[in-house]
Amino acid sequence: MSPNGTRVPRLVIAAPASGSGKTTVATGLMRAFADAGLAVSPHKVGPDYIDPGYHALATGRPGRNLDAYMCGPERIAPLFLHGAAGCDLALVEGVMGLYDGASGQGELASTAHVAKLLKAPVVLVVDASSQSRSVAALVHGFASWDPEVRVAGVILNKVGSDRHEALLREALEESGVPVLGAVRRVQQAHTPSRHLGLVPVAERSAEAVDAVAAQAAQVREGCDLEGLLALARSAPPLAAEAWDPAGLWAGVPQGGTGGHKPTTDPRPKNAPVVAVAAGPAFTFSYAEHTELLTAAGAEVVPFDPLRDEALPERTAALVIGGGFPEVYAPELSENEPLRKAVAALAASGAPVVAECAGLLYLSRSLDGRPMCGVLPTDARMSGRLTLGYREAVAIADNPLARVGTRVRGHEFHRTVTEPGAGGTPAWGFTHPERRTEGFVAGGVHASYLHLHWAGAPGTAARLVAGLPGR
Repeated sequence: MSPNGTRVPRLVIAAPASGSGKTTVATGLMRAFADAGLAVSPHKVGPDYIDPGYHALATGRPGRNLDAYMCGPERIAPLFLHGAAGCDLALVEGVMGLYDGASGQGELASTAHVAKLLKAPVVLVVDASSQSRSVAALVHGFASWDPEVRVAGVILNKVGSDRHEALLREALEESGVPVLGAVRRVQQAHTPSRHLGLVPVAERSAEAVDAVAAQAAQVREGCDLEGLLALARSAPPLAAEAWDPAGLWAGVPQGGTGGHKPTTDPRPKNAPVVAVAAGPAFTFSYAEHTELLTAAGAEVVPFDPLRDEALPERTAALVIGGGFPEVYAPELSENEPLRKAVAALAASGAPVVAECAGLLYLSRSLDGRPMCGVLPTDARMSGRLTLGYREAVAIADNPLARVGTRVRGHEFHRTVTEPGAGGTPAWGFTHPERRTEGFVAGGVHASYLHLHWAGAPGTAARLVAGLPGR
């Protein structure tokens, strides 16, 4: 392993609770350091798809997730090193409160857990809007709760005035945790939200650019960038090899890919095309999925179901990830040529893999508007948020997994389908509840369950195996 590759300057940006402003601060820091000429690698703890879009906008590099539940603790450092290769600095935005992890499973997948796996200093973003001296007790508690977590700095957020800042700094002098920033309350950097969180970057374009620039301006004005960079450089080397999608296959058990492995040449001439839905309606995707498909020998071609009336030329398989089709149901429905093309591809038996938003798009209807009609189900918005990690087992052989394959994923939606499962369901959920979900029919696999393919790399090889040109 390369000493330079394993000693990446890095910080974890955490908070005592959700709503403290860590996304604003983390994204602002990413942009501020990038503007200063550093190559910044952006990361996000957990399964979130939206924050990494803002991170990518801030840094010019793919936002990458570090999810110890879905990918396994053993893959966190390798995935981090893969994303951070060649960078001057890596910033990792946490999830929820610092010590909040997978429900009922201790520290698993918490920000603290990932910080320990990365041996990274933690900077705590504290919402100081309704406190003064009490901030010291709060920071002391978080810093002392787990001796293996190095809470090495504090950024005070939503500070009201010079006097307020002075009181906060005075209180924290006795905590032993240095104040590395004080960010004032302003509305300029506000990022709008809706039913599943922040509005994705792809939907906001110029507004998103302005928001990230405003966040960076706040951070530059209120934070000690030199002190933060020095802290990041104090992180020790990581004793791990970078994750390599092209080099995985020798260690993948035959059962993981259904007996299939990529050819020696990962990009043969006339490689099969895997079309991947993109654009404003389908923004939920992990960067590693494209990398794994490419390593398995496919040519990945994105398309936008809002404007493209045909699938990419030579499409041999289709992947439709998550997003917000409910917001764009009229436009998706009006694009009848593409809906018919998708239905025809599915009818041909070609692999069609759909997650969450993709499930809705393949349904007969969404909120009463015609969709692709591939699945015998109708989708609609509901008033209930379904959110959480899941453990599941494949009910039948399908384009992603062999029957009996066990996976870990997550659900995140405010829609329902009626019925919720087909004659052959996609998954049998085993935790936290037992139920069947999703649809398998021919080459179609559609489900609400989001997977991170780096946690089960055989999925990409199985999807690509058998396609024309393989």
